[in-house]
Amino acid sequence: MIQFHCCESLKKLVGEKPPPLLRGSPHVSPVVLSQHRALSPHSLEFFNQNSRSAYISDVVSAMNSAQSQPSPQAEDDQSTQTLVDPDLQRAAYFYHLPPERIAQNPVSPRDAARLMVVSNPIDHQNRYFWELPELLKPEDLLVLNDTRVIPARLYGRKPEGAQVEILLLEEQAHQVWSALEKPGRRLKPGTTIHFGGTPDAPEMNAQVRSTDMATHGRILHFEIPSGQPFETVLTQLGTVPLPPYITQTQADADRYQTVYAEHMGAIAAPTAGLHFTPELFERLAAGQINCARITLHVGVGTFRPVEADTITHHAMHGEWLHVSQQTVDQIRATKAKGGRVIAVGTTVTRALEGAAQSGELKPMRGKTNLFIYPGYRWRVIDGLITNFHLPESSLLMLVSALIGRQRLMALYQAAIAADYRFYSFGDAMLILPEARTAPSPAYAVQY
Repeated sequence: MIQFHCCESLKKLVGEKPPPLLRGSPHVSPVVLSQHRALSPHSLEFFNQNSRSAYISDVVSAMNSAQSQPSPQAEDDQSTQTLVDPDLQRAAYFYHLPPERIAQNPVSPRDAARLMVVSNPIDHQNRYFWELPELLKPEDLLVLNDTRVIPARLYGRKPEGAQVEILLLEEQAHQVWSALEKPGRRLKPGTTIHFGGTPDAPEMNAQVRSTDMATHGRILHFEIPSGQPFETVLTQLGTVPLPPYITQTQADADRYQTVYAEHMGAIAAPTAGLHFTPELFERLAAGQINCARITLHVGVGTFRPVEADTITHHAMHGEWLHVSQQTVDQIRATKAKGGRVIAVGTTVTRALEGAAQSGELKPMRGKTNLFIYPGYRWRVIDGLITNFHLPESSLLMLVSALIGRQRLMALYQAAIAADYRFYSFGDAMLILPEARTAPSPAYAVQY
């Protein structure tokens, strides 16, 4: 972290009034130049790679000059600020995506999706997902997340008839769930919601117990008059929730599940796994490429937006995971043979790295709120298969920790130029170990 004072040297560099391009740069926020306001975080697309690097270099030079000639007045000035590393600024992960690049429907067959292959520190290849067996090596290990998306979206009604929409988040106890609701302000503790059936004989009821401070949602206690299992009634009344950016899809609900989904509990799909087919698994096995499984129930921790300007202030919501002894043994055997561990998705990455926070990978059943961003010291995974993620998301920061933020943002611009399809139903990226950045000094990682 570099300390500097708002001195004459910096004013000479930026002028009494910073030019528009400089005012829009996300790479100096939250620095305040002289008496000017903090810089806007939303102009990344106007600041190309060369100008960013040159600008940062100039600012650092000016600040070093300022440090070498401090003034007594500046030392006492309350406006002393800290220049935050760009990798730790949320705005540095912003990019502009044309709306038409958001995939509304998945391709068919699943493995016909495009695959950006990042195999070295310099360039990349444009391939297809069905080519994956040719891109991996014998004794490599793919680790998959076998969670299954539950029909978490429910439509109910209050006793007076007002409609209510519920999104289940996480089971807290038997038939007690945390949930997001719409409209939420009117659902006060004690409110009853009816689902299905008739006004006089609903199939399921839920009573609002309290406000969930962790998610700003509600804690709901469900009751089923018929005595049927909650899972059975949920399957009958609920629908699989799709992300809000998918608005015009014709896809069946099963296309938002992986072909190997098994354990119910997620409210969003582990989307990197949507590209696999039974036939592709057969070809992988024929190439002596092995598979292992973990379970991480994707929840609000994955898709909750990062709101803090400095990402180290972001708190991840915990998500439940299970890493078995069998999977730990498979990973150890793979590394002993010189094979590589390739995580299929950011959820697998968080699960494996979360189970290794003691310094050694161990079986784990519980929650992790591990937040991975540049500077993180990797313990388990060697490579990653991942989809293209939303701007300023924690997932984008995780992938940046593997290959560097500037490299990743450049790859995203290349993907946009090459008409890749983005987000849940979109295309994928394969990051091989040879493309990874050299270890850097670790920042404080929250877990």
